Amino acid sequence: MKKSYCPIDTFINAIKGKRKGTIILHLFQGNKRYSELVRLMPDISERMITKQLKELEKDSLINREVFPEVPPRVEYSLTELGKLIHPFLKGMYKGGLLFENVIDGLES
Repeated sequence: MKKSYCPIDTFINAIKGKRKGTIILHLFQGNKRYSELVRLMPDISERMITKQLKELEKDSLINREVFPEVPPRVEYSLTELGKLIHPFLKGMYKGGLLFENVIDGLES
């Protein structure tokens, strides 16, 4: 994560990416295994999910825990920082619904 000139840009840069916000919202509901996240987001490639998970982990928004089992089990969870940004993402979700309603009205 890199600090920007404006704190809004810093926040957006941390969560922008293919489905990062969606991943965080899913993890707010509880820890998830990789396969669960893949199933929850069928419209995104596994390669892209892996990339986004690595970036979220690097930015300290999620934890990745590997359990010493055969085969290895990996679970993802939110860090405290990830939990703190949840209300902002929910607001963005509601804003997205507002814009989708406007778009639907324009297309009618």
